[in-house]
Amino acid sequence: MNLHDKTVLLTGASGGIGQALAQGLAQKGARLCLVGRNAQAMTLLKEVLPNPERHHIALMNSYTDDEIVALASRFKDENKLDILINNAGTSRFALFEQQSFDDIREQIRTNIEIPTLLTRAMLDKFNPQGIVLNIGSIFGEIGHPAWSVYSATKAATHRLSEALGRELKGNGISVLYAAPRATETALNSDEVYALNRKLGNSSDSPQFVAARLVHLLETEQKLYRFGAMERLFVKINAWFPGMVDKALGKKLPVIQSYTQGTFKGEDK
Repeated sequence: MNLHDKTVLLTGASGGIGQALAQGLAQKGARLCLVGRNAQAMTLLKEVLPNPERHHIALMNSYTDDEIVALASRFKDENKLDILINNAGTSRFALFEQQSFDDIREQIRTNIEIPTLLTRAMLDKFNPQGIVLNIGSIFGEIGHPAWSVYSATKAATHRLSEALGRELKGNGISVLYAAPRATETALNSDEVYALNRKLGNSSDSPQFVAARLVHLLETEQKLYRFGAMERLFVKINAWFPGMVDKALGKKLPVIQSYTQGTFKGEDK
């Protein structure tokens, strides 16, 4: 898709990937509806985007049904939507037993319930040949210790994208799915960064991820996983899950030490 003059609704616009993605899309000439909960961050973002007068902000306090319906009502016949990017997300790095009911509910609501409801509300708001891009995670295909609920929600995002893409094939709407690996954003705690260093896990900058996502939209590639080794690991996990069980089992004591705050000081 040629992104020039396309109308894009971007959730999670005030986050690291969201801000970088907004910059990349605006540079391509897209018109953005920036959606998020942090009004100040989104206002500052809009001011630094190319042609700020072409972009709009939609503040969502808690993504209630009424807020979602009101957002959808912005897209009238003369201003329909070309691209919906479900980018907003949250995670909790902790063992399952350390996660409160609220921790679990927040991840399920933010990562799968809200984007599902928003996509449903927007289905009749698209111009012909519209695109839904759902941002998942490599952990949606590799269940990882200390990210159990997050992995589950991203697995659900992957399967929703797959099923909805097949269902909407004849409606002119394409559903794309991207699975980033570790990304350098404020979503990650110091413990997560330290653990990644300890285990030698690769990570990407938000700008790199955003550039790949913009390319994904332009080429309309249905599925993209970040990282060559991560793509290989996904295949091994699908074909030989016992091998992944053993590999992650060896790392489990280290992972547990970081969730319990007992990691070495030099890793901080």
